[in-house]
Amino acid sequence: MTDGRETKRAERTSELIAHEAARFIKENAGTESLITVTRSAALGTGMRVIVYVSVFPEDREAGALAFLARGREAFSDHLKAHVRVRPLPRITFEIDHGEKHRRRLDEIKEGPIT
Repeated sequence: MTDGRETKRAERTSELIAHEAARFIKENAGTESLITVTRSAALGTGMRVIVYVSVFPEDREAGALAFLARGREAFSDHLKAHVRVRPLPRITFEIDHGEKHRRRLDEIKEGPIT
């Protein structure tokens, strides 16, 4: 069971990692797609963090996830150099399906006016 301090620490760690992930992606990603960090979530006490991203155009999602998976070790090195979080959590990148659903709802809502 975690106490309030551990939960706050996990949340702060998650926010730091999201910020640094955005910075890392900006510095290292190519120009074929736009990869945006939408949020991150710490699991448990923060020993594992999921960084959620959106990709535009959507047909480039698989390539973007492959890039992020290949760069996970380089991202860990980036974190070691830029944040003081010990132990460093295991990072996983995933597509933010919630963001995709929100965009789709916006499209439906803004549909043709009759």
